Amino acid sequence: MAMNSRALQETALRYFLAVVKNGSISAASLKLNVAASAISRQIARLETELDTQLFERRARGMVPSAAGELLAAHARRMQLETDRIASEIQALQGLERGTVRLASSEGFAVDFIPLAIARFRRHYQGIQFRLSVSSPAEVTRRVREGEVDIGLTFSLAPERDIQVESRQRSRIQALMAHDHPLAGRREVKLSQLQPHPIALPPPETTLRQLFDICCSQQNLIFESVFTSNYTEALVNFAMLGGGIALAGEISIRHRLLQDRLVAVPIRDTGMDARHVELQTLANRTLPAATGAFVEHLKGMMEASGP
Repeated sequence: MAMNSRALQETALRYFLAVVKNGSISAASLKLNVAASAISRQIARLETELDTQLFERRARGMVPSAAGELLAAHARRMQLETDRIASEIQALQGLERGTVRLASSEGFAVDFIPLAIARFRRHYQGIQFRLSVSSPAEVTRRVREGEVDIGLTFSLAPERDIQVESRQRSRIQALMAHDHPLAGRREVKLSQLQPHPIALPPPETTLRQLFDICCSQQNLIFESVFTSNYTEALVNFAMLGGGIALAGEISIRHRLLQDRLVAVPIRDTGMDARHVELQTLANRTLPAATGAFVEHLKGMMEASGP
């Protein structure tokens, strides 16, 4: 059946997206402050006019069907496109106004993104930025669902609905203080790290997953003397002489330039399987300010090469 475009009215789509996001009509009703019966009617009308079931009704709420997922992706793009046009009408004088919404994993939020924003705002002072920090998978989800415009994160595999604006291999490096016994080496092997205290992130991080895989392939066992989901604590532990920490180059580039610690590449096969990805939503036209900042980030990422 041909899609009836009258069904895709803004109110119906807004209610539909709220149910997708909140998992039930009652939760969407609370969020939107709209009667549950009104939301239910709009969804029933959408399903009738599109002649398809948009949700699977379950005991604990509602989950989008395959058709529902397609419609949700379309609705999010329409919403973002409306926002983009509104912001561009307000800023016809060029890059004078606008808000860029970013998500990143923690390593990039410490030095790299603040430095990028500071440099960008020297030229475009009317642009505002909002940065949220979360796990790599959550960063990608936020880009996919239109909660943010740009994601900067680590990735191990391609993701659906994601446009990769820039991708750079990120070899994991061993971080240490200047007086550490391994600080003078050009590169190290994992086996050479074993005698020294090591600080590691928790198992759900991409860095720890790669580290554990490479260690198990070589039957190496490490005891982490300090484990934290806060990268800064691990990096500072190494900088202050407590032991070795691990990180990708972009995350700690600014501190390396300031000569605050030493980073030695780990040369074992597989320790470069992560990529840094600059992500946006596929098939979306970015607002002018966001597009300009994407280009600015690309330039900074590629400045020192992989």
